[in-house]
Amino acid sequence: MLNYTEANGAITFAVKVVPRASRTEFAGVHENALRVRLAAPPIEGAANKELIRFLSHALGVPARNFKIISGLTSKNKRVRVEGVSAARLQGVAAEKLD
Repeated sequence: MLNYTEANGAITFAVKVVPRASRTEFAGVHENALRVRLAAPPIEGAANKELIRFLSHALGVPARNFKIISGLTSKNKRVRVEGVSAARLQGVAAEKLD
């Protein structure tokens, strides 16, 4: 089950990234965090940029609405997104993970 918080028109949730994957894709939920495989390496912020690009496209929200609030250099991150509902996040995660 994906854990998230919703406040002030934004949602915050945990993401566990797997850099240097063969392709960028959702990979399930692991320890209450959304698991995302990223084709980008964890060098000079490339994986963070790819994560935001991927989530932006999947959720239909501009990249400027995303902020990595913790874990910039870690595989475990907390992401805040403005302008998207928790229902949308859950719907996209369920659709992509089935």
